[in-house]
Amino acid sequence: MSVFSSRHSMRHLRRYRVIIRVFLKHGFGFAFDHLGPEWRPLRRAFRPRRAAAPLLPAQDLAAHFRQALEELGPTFVKFGQILSTRPDLLPPPYIVELSKLQDTVPPAPWEAIRDVITQELGHAPEEVFATIDPQPMAAASLAQVHAATLADGEEVVVKVQRPNILATISTDLEILAALAKAAQATALGQMYDFVAIADDFAFTLRNELDYRREGRNADRFRTNFARESHLYVPRVYWEFTTQRVLVLERIHGIKLDDIPALDAAGYDRHRVALHSARIIIKEVLEDGFFHADPHPGNFAVMPGEVIGAMDFGMVGYLRDRARLDLIRLYIASVGLDTDGIVEQLIHMGAANVEVDRKGLSQDIDRLLTKYYNLSLKDIRAREVVEEVMPIAYRHHLRLPSNLWLLGKTLAMMEGIGLQLDPDFDMFAVSEPFVRRLAWHLALPRRIWSQELLRQGADWGELISRLPRTGNRLLEQAERGELFQIRLKDADSIMSRLDRLATRLTLSVLVAALIVSLALLIPLMTAGGPLQLPVAIGFILATGLGVWLMISILRGKH
Repeated sequence: MSVFSSRHSMRHLRRYRVIIRVFLKHGFGFAFDHLGPEWRPLRRAFRPRRAAAPLLPAQDLAAHFRQALEELGPTFVKFGQILSTRPDLLPPPYIVELSKLQDTVPPAPWEAIRDVITQELGHAPEEVFATIDPQPMAAASLAQVHAATLADGEEVVVKVQRPNILATISTDLEILAALAKAAQATALGQMYDFVAIADDFAFTLRNELDYRREGRNADRFRTNFARESHLYVPRVYWEFTTQRVLVLERIHGIKLDDIPALDAAGYDRHRVALHSARIIIKEVLEDGFFHADPHPGNFAVMPGEVIGAMDFGMVGYLRDRARLDLIRLYIASVGLDTDGIVEQLIHMGAANVEVDRKGLSQDIDRLLTKYYNLSLKDIRAREVVEEVMPIAYRHHLRLPSNLWLLGKTLAMMEGIGLQLDPDFDMFAVSEPFVRRLAWHLALPRRIWSQELLRQGADWGELISRLPRTGNRLLEQAERGELFQIRLKDADSIMSRLDRLATRLTLSVLVAALIVSLALLIPLMTAGGPLQLPVAIGFILATGLGVWLMISILRGKH
């Protein structure tokens, strides 16, 4: 069936044509040639243009892939950013290029932004805010941010969704879903669940477009760090926050990687690096809820080396089971236990039980050998992640997307830490957290208490119902009805069972008769008084077999 046969696909044909043109322009005509017959309409339409496209080297193709996504707009930029965290899906050169994706675009006109604020808040921005700057502080593909003040003089930032972006993204998500469905029928579809990948991406992007969710993320971070003095999370002004508008307290500070400004302000860069790392490690190993976009622009250094966090749209989640799996993987890696690593990958579902264990073990061995006798402070998370990427791609390791996102997050945080302090050691900072988490997961008192509470409620209900139910059971036992089974159409069922048993008995008897007569065949060929009875017996056995077969066939209809 053609991918363009459905009504919604025809409705988006113009966008399909734009996507194909962009990829052809960037040298991906060869991939277009391998598409199935359902793509014949577009293949015919673009054949002349495709013939002129030069074949580019692999490294250049990766760069052109990034450029094509940037040219196609916000949905594809976001998709590329998600793909940059999935080295199990793309070769390393593509992952490196996609990590460079820039989400900066020219700002939308103020009048269009003003209309969005008016629609969402029910009043013009001049009526809601004491002041608001028409010139944005920052502009990205999905939103732009404006500085404002409230009636009481409080400084805030107003994040506003770009006009009509939802319709554009909805169209692109429908197209990506159709492409994923078509790709699922290919040979690659047997290794990767493209439909699930597209669904996960659509879920993530739609969540990012709901600024109420981002506000809830900020509130959750503030609660998680209520007892920590080294992270500051801005307040959410819920009375001015909707699905397309988010109003946050404005925080002032120095950009996290602005080393000259930090030195000029007299900040201790070692303490700043330590606090930054502790934030991420606590989020991952204690809370299971982490800021998944920790680039320097989203963090500001405030007085007292306090880190102010911003932009809570992209977050990651790690359940207790996932964190325990990570601890086990960490222990096996530190112990250079190759077989233990492979077994843990299979246990986590990252590797299929049919994976090439020998090849995977050899690749892991080579990786571990490189770090043999190296102290943890000399190991860099970014290097480890980059070296794991080709192994993951080669053996189709399918770690959950949150774990790849975590790897990228740790690598980014380590990079910032090294900029701030060349002697920064991520592993030394994480060690007490790892030890505490391992102990917590080994003796999960909190989880046990929650489980006991849940089971206690079930037991309470059972105990309250037990007297009444017990009396009923005793009365049934006295009447001899406790183990009676009532079946609908019991007579009909018993009649069928009786016929089945009769046929089974006859079948056994006929088979035994045929076998017995077969043993007497030598007497037939030798002649003698038994020749005639044996022949008659064969005829009777054959007749019985035919009759039995006819009766069985009739019984089926």
